[in-house]
Amino acid sequence: MSFNFKHLFRENSPTNVSDDLYNIQHQLNTLSAQVDQVKMLAAQSISSEVRHLRDGIPLAHTEFSVFSQFGDDGIIQYVIARLKLPPDEQRFVEFGVENYRESNTRFLLLNNNWSGLVMDGSDQHVSFIRRDPIYWKYDLTALAHFVTRENINTILRDAGFMGRIGILSIDVDGIDYWVWEAINVLDPALVIVEYNSLFGGREADTIPYQADFARGKAHYSFLYWGASLSAFCQLATQKNYVWIGCNSGGNNAYFVRKADSAPFQHPSLPEGFVASKFRDGRDIDGNLSYVGERDGFGLIKDLPVWDVATNQTRLISDLRR
Repeated sequence: MSFNFKHLFRENSPTNVSDDLYNIQHQLNTLSAQVDQVKMLAAQSISSEVRHLRDGIPLAHTEFSVFSQFGDDGIIQYVIARLKLPPDEQRFVEFGVENYRESNTRFLLLNNNWSGLVMDGSDQHVSFIRRDPIYWKYDLTALAHFVTRENINTILRDAGFMGRIGILSIDVDGIDYWVWEAINVLDPALVIVEYNSLFGGREADTIPYQADFARGKAHYSFLYWGASLSAFCQLATQKNYVWIGCNSGGNNAYFVRKADSAPFQHPSLPEGFVASKFRDGRDIDGNLSYVGERDGFGLIKDLPVWDVATNQTRLISDLRR
């Protein structure tokens, strides 16, 4: 596709500037849609193969990525093929999606024609989603909300998402544990949560609850956030879910209703823990410092975590990793 930018160099009256920006956005949206079509076409045969893999294999063996950050698009296709959800449950809720170009549910929306609700704390990101052609082509709702445990059920209820749905995906880089704990208006078949691998695979800990928690403000390194995998596993048990594995990236954990868990592996901790290898730490100026778990632990070791098993506060340096 070719772009004609000649109009950018004419005299720009206020009206022309507005028209120019609109035209650029329109052409970029068109190009983006065409790229998506190519990616979708390439992934369809892979998706079919993954859905027909045998039961009980490690989730990492089912991975492929179209729009997900790691291999979660493949894992989701594998899992939903075994859940056999009726049409009225083929709905998802995902929050922490930024502009929704990279997410856990975009491939599901486009490939499987599910309906869904996505949320992000940024008005700009949500405006971007609403300008994306997928917003009129598919049954998608995008809302700008800063999610807390106090408001999450009201938000979901007001948006018309209650009861049994297919997928709940939580990635808010902070109070993820507390938000899932608070949700009581949804009964998702599959729950995907992002865990903080830096906390290790043995201890059940989360950051203490703070409604206005912001990852960058909590510690300059961006490494102090979220909860351990063990904490999520304990919460899942309380909610009658079973942990069926993690992605190979070491950031997303998967849980299904206990009644639906027979087709999947049932790993245990700490053996089934998957450590992350990505290095997204920041320096004091907010620039990527490429610090990972090994060095990052020392940066935040004196910060507090909440032990969900003993209901006590302790320091990260106390964790058995």
